[in-house]
Amino acid sequence: MSRKILLVDDEDDIREVAQMSLEMTAGWEVVTAPSGADALRTAAAERPDAILLDVMMPGMDGPATARALRAEPDTAEIPIILLTAKVQAADRRRFDDLGVAGILAKPFDPIALADQVREVLGWAG
Repeated sequence: MSRKILLVDDEDDIREVAQMSLEMTAGWEVVTAPSGADALRTAAAERPDAILLDVMMPGMDGPATARALRAEPDTAEIPIILLTAKVQAADRRRFDDLGVAGILAKPFDPIALADQVREVLGWAG
């Protein structure tokens, strides 16, 4: 089954690597956004099956973006997976109130990324 993923990260190289990884290993369509504000517009327009959202971004960071996505009826139910270098238990607790599907560590393994997303979301391979 073809899926559409919205990948949100302020770093061009991370967006490019993750996009290529997900498209090549899973065959998913990947749309990207370089900021939280762009993510809100893109999510509403594209209606992705899931959102991979960087935590640390200038301006509107990942948690603020997740809250804004949850507040809009058109995007409230889209599963969100946070991408973060801060994966300690204390860091993860900061994200408990966001209603995210899961958290993946950065840097990620491009070869394993699609499998990790499938596992978090319970999607069949």
